[in-house]
Formats: sequence, structure tokens, C-alpha cells
Amino acid sequence: MFKGSSVALITPMKADETGASSIDLDAFDALLTWHLEAGTSSVVIGGTTGESATLDHEEYVTLLTHAVERLKGHLTVIAGTGSPSTEHTIHRTRLAQALGADAALVVTPSYNRPSQRGLLAHYRAVADASEIPVILYNVPSRTACDLLPETALALAKHEQIVAIKEAVPDPGRIQALLDGGLCVLSGDDPTFVRSMEMGAAGVISVASNIVPSTMARLCALAESGDFKEARDLNQTLEPLYEFLGVETNPVPAKWLLAQMGRCRDAIRLPLVGLDSQYHAKGQALIESLQGLT
Repeated sequence: MFKGSSVALITPMKADETGASSIDLDAFDALLTWHLEAGTSSVVIGGTTGESATLDHEEYVTLLTHAVERLKGHLTVIAGTGSPSTEHTIHRTRLAQALGADAALVVTPSYNRPSQRGLLAHYRAVADASEIPVILYNVPSRTACDLLPETALALAKHEQIVAIKEAVPDPGRIQALLDGGLCVLSGDDPTFVRSMEMGAAGVISVASNIVPSTMARLCALAESGDFKEARDLNQTLEPLYEFLGVETNPVPAKWLLAQMGRCRDAIRLPLVGLDSQYHAKGQALIESLQGLT
């Protein structure tokens, strides 16, 4: 279930005359269809790239319901359910289960900065309450909280905890997780091919928002052991990986998709649209990526 190219899907929005934003369901459904046709393995709904921090309850339910209705039985639907509160994380994980999600992606609690013992207790409480698989998600650059490999491996003994999205691009850390028998999904686009060479099962990707077919092909090459071709193809995406980091994710990704006609250039405060100093570089990037979809 958890392998190949998974997209950390953006949430397309539209802004009214006051600047307030709402979900663009037509664009969202079109993105789901695009990924279904492109060979994407899984979609993450309501994750960091989907602006989870500013989605309200009704919006979250709407997005996940649409994704399940459109993709169930075709792609794996993973719901982002993590929050700084264990109680709220449990509630949202149960909600995702009730709405038909295949799994929950649970990021480490941000701002609270729990100890490793706190992380053990947090994730075990969530897993105990969940009837769908739980994927750990470690991204210290976002959360100021680092789930260490030994803690992740201890958690993996729980039958509901099945994988980790590891966004720290450290080969030693990836190897430790793999040696411990945990299914690893890279959370770092620039290094995911290297991680797959080591044995990672796939990637949960921001870049897949822009070039889903190419990311799916990259994962297929790596899965088949054709790492030379995978490395060569991956090298052509390095300018994209770089551009996606010029401002906070998902600002660059949404701007690129807007230029490609896939969504509006709308994002929710406190994030704002891509600074104009990057527009020319972004347009040149789009031109260079023609032929890669």
C-alpha cells in the first residue's frame, strides 16, 4: 500500500474581492483526476502542503470526502491528521477513518516540543485509538521536534504504526530506520532517489504536484533497480527542487501550478503569494520542464 510516488497535495483556493480565500473544489477534483491518470500511488489530503494549519473542520471534511469518493479503490488516500494536541489528533484520525481514508499521516506535535518519552506516549495513544494504519511523520524544520530513529523503531512495534515519512535527509538515519525493519517513505524530494537506493519504499513529494508522471516514473525505475536511469532523470528535476524551496512550501508550488493553469494563484494568510523577484525564474523553469509532466 505504501510505496512509489505519493503527492503531498496542495489545496487549491480562490479569493474573493476582500482577499478571503475558499476552497476551489473544481480545481481540486481536476487535480485528483490528473494524479489518477499520471500514475501517482497515493495522495495526502490535508497535510502541510495542503495548508492544514489554516483549514477549518468543514473544509477538511469536504476535501477528504471528495478525495475518497473520487479515488477509493484506485489510489491510496492518506489523511493528514497530526496536530500539537494528542486529543485533537485522535479525534481527527477517527474522523479520517470514518470518512474512508486508507491511512493517517501523523506529524510530530509542533510547538510543544515533547521529549522522546512524550512522543512515544503521543503516538501510542493515537495508534491505540486508530483502526486505520498510522504513518509517522518527522519534519523537524517545521515542528521543532525531532522523532529520533530509536523512538520511531520502538513505535513501529505497534501493529497500527506501519511506516514513517522521514524528511531529514541524513543517510545514516535512513539506514538505521531501514535496518530496524521500518517502511521508510522519503519526505525530502532532492534526496529521495538516494533513499530508495538504500531501500526506502517511495516518497511523499511536493514536486509531484508539478510533475506527477515523472515522479511516478522515477519511483518505478528505482523500484525496478534501474538506479542509473533514475539518477539521470532525477538530475533534470534539480532546478525544480531548488525552486520549490525559495519560499515556504506550498507558496512556490501553488504559484507554478497557477502558471500551468491547474489552479488559481491563491493562498491563505499568513502565507502570501510568491515574491515577484522569483517570477522570471519560475517562468523559465516551466519552459525547461516542458515534456516532463
